[in-house]
Amino acid sequence: MSTPSTPPTAVSSPGATEPPAPPAHSTARHVRATVIFLVVSLLIVGVAYPLVVTGIADVINPAGGAGSLLRDPNGTVIGSTLIAQNTSAPYLFWSRPSLTDYNTTLGADTPPGPSDPALGQLINETINYTEEAWNWNVSHSGSLPYWFIAPSASDLDPDLVPQAVLIQIPRVAENTNLSIAFLTHFVNARIINPIVPYIGVPFVNVLKLDIDLLPLIGK
Repeated sequence: MSTPSTPPTAVSSPGATEPPAPPAHSTARHVRATVIFLVVSLLIVGVAYPLVVTGIADVINPAGGAGSLLRDPNGTVIGSTLIAQNTSAPYLFWSRPSLTDYNTTLGADTPPGPSDPALGQLINETINYTEEAWNWNVSHSGSLPYWFIAPSASDLDPDLVPQAVLIQIPRVAENTNLSIAFLTHFVNARIINPIVPYIGVPFVNVLKLDIDLLPLIGK
């Protein structure tokens, strides 16, 4: 009769050491790992990534990468092609109204939508100001383009559709020594068409337009 076999047992050789115990998962280790991960993430996302993107932008589009700044003949920064300025001089072209006075440091709510009564009030205020400062009579001279009397979504948009710029030519001509024919050609030469036809609308950057106009009127 055979006897049941017993499983073999490991016999340690003399002088052998036991394997090291796994490290304890202490709170301090978890906190240190979290802090290291946070610091590395901030360096990558907050420092390295912006520097790389800015460097690429400076190579591909230096003007745009630097903020699309506009400078006078002396090199002084006088604005950005991306931000309109408050211009109410009768001899210059005007931009769209702004709820923040074109101030990038002031947050503003989204401009009222088509169904908001506040939009009608805002448009009426703009029309009244235009009639007073421009001597424009809507009932006799026709309607003003919507893009001229209503703010843009950002409150900073310096661009206007050509109709909203061309309609200002009689006022500019009246307050300068330039003819309507010359100003019409002047504006038409600065109309920017969409890169892809029929996607987007033509526009005129009013700030750049006024900067180009100032030397012609001795300002």
